[in-house]
Amino acid sequence: MTREEKSQVIENLTAQLSENATIYLADISGLDAGTTSNLRRACFKAGVKLAVVKNTLLAKAMESSDKDFGELSGILKGNTSLMFSETGNGPAKVIKEFRKKSDRPLLKGAYIEESIYVGDDQLDKLVEIKSKDELIGEIIGLLQSPAKNVISALKSGGGTIAGIVKTLQEREG
Repeated sequence: MTREEKSQVIENLTAQLSENATIYLADISGLDAGTTSNLRRACFKAGVKLAVVKNTLLAKAMESSDKDFGELSGILKGNTSLMFSETGNGPAKVIKEFRKKSDRPLLKGAYIEESIYVGDDQLDKLVEIKSKDELIGEIIGLLQSPAKNVISALKSGGGTIAGIVKTLQEREG
């Protein structure tokens, strides 16, 4: 690879790192062609982009990026694959599901909305992260709950409330 080609790859990686808020680093070494193809298919179905990268080029792209990847650049050893996703837990779910049949991919680390996770032991924690849409849904549900309680109380005790209001009006008048 020429110096010009390397600089182009670094520019492309830097752009991808800047554009994505969810970035996973995984080790898929040891997977045969068929298994790797199945992993790529699983990633595609889950909306996760998978790319194998050279560690030195990725490290330079991380340095060039406007994001702080902290200790993630220190784990760039051996085979490294990048996983990009719109949802914070998408790649973690793919990895966990895929590992039911295989011992790979191994999670090396993740960068999610400025938080850094290092090590395969973080996988379960990452699976539990809620997506933005899931959080919004929960908040809406919580906001609707008190209003529903008030409405149902008004409907069920409508006669009682109306009686209280009428009594209060008569006292004032």
